[in-house]
Amino acid sequence: MRRIALLTSGGDCPGLNACIRAVVRTAKFYGIEVFGFRRGFKGLIENDYILLDYKTVAGLLQRGGTFLLTAREDRFKDRIFRELAYNNLKALSVDALIVIGGNGSFQGANLLQKEFDLNMVGIPKTIDNDIYGTEYAIGFDTAVNNAMDAIDKIKDTTLSHERVFIVEVMGRDSGFIALEVGIATGAELTLIPEYPSPLHVIEETLINSKKIGKNFAIIVVAEGVASGKDLANLLRERLKDKGIEEIRYTVLGYIQRGGSPTAYDRVMASKFGYFAVKKLVEGERNFMVSFENGRIGIKPLEVSFGRVRVPDLEEYQLNNILSM
Repeated sequence: MRRIALLTSGGDCPGLNACIRAVVRTAKFYGIEVFGFRRGFKGLIENDYILLDYKTVAGLLQRGGTFLLTAREDRFKDRIFRELAYNNLKALSVDALIVIGGNGSFQGANLLQKEFDLNMVGIPKTIDNDIYGTEYAIGFDTAVNNAMDAIDKIKDTTLSHERVFIVEVMGRDSGFIALEVGIATGAELTLIPEYPSPLHVIEETLINSKKIGKNFAIIVVAEGVASGKDLANLLRERLKDKGIEEIRYTVLGYIQRGGSPTAYDRVMASKFGYFAVKKLVEGERNFMVSFENGRIGIKPLEVSFGRVRVPDLEEYQLNNILSM
């Protein structure tokens, strides 16, 4: 193992720079050169790379986003461009490619492995935390803390004005952020796509809350369930005769994906990067880094394909019980 390449692909998230730093410094410890490709698979096709060393990754640990940049690249679906990407790696005598990404990025990496027998490693990252085969993905903890901090501030206004406040968080297909934030902020209702709540249950919860003298409420809704605006308008119309008219909404949006990574994300990203290189040095091939039952391990890259991880039903029930 003399040379490896590295790229970040898909959406950005906090902790990517910490992972890049860990890969580079661990590789240097073992005497391995590291090439960083800019803008993910786009850079791989266009041969846009830089040599990474101690100096290049200095000061990255606390920075959000990815200094290698990232992009979506539809051309990679075409074998002609995958072959071009492989030839660029071959010209650099690269022994393995590390892809820090999600399910789609891993599938792209797997195609390179199957077609050209290139040693591929996947390091999981996504604020949605829904990659199958691992209980944790880089970026999730920071996204939850970003959302929690915003909702704590919103709650002050909610209490002062005795309002219902709907907060839309990220999660088009996944409710992990909403569920975790709902527990952390004591939300009265948490709505996630995996366990749909009928509209009448939402209405009854707000009505019963008012009956016991609670004139405020926080509803956390994952964007995959409904838009905060649409839900606010619908509930305002349906509940106006029940004395519940003060219903507001806000969309947290990309604020959740930005900012300095939390200590947990910095540590996990560092451990993932270190572990990936260590396993390559030990001779492992074609794997993804995973975290299960408190331990970091490896699994075949294709384990994550075609499936997504879903929140635990018991945790969802816990959320409902604590919100009563």
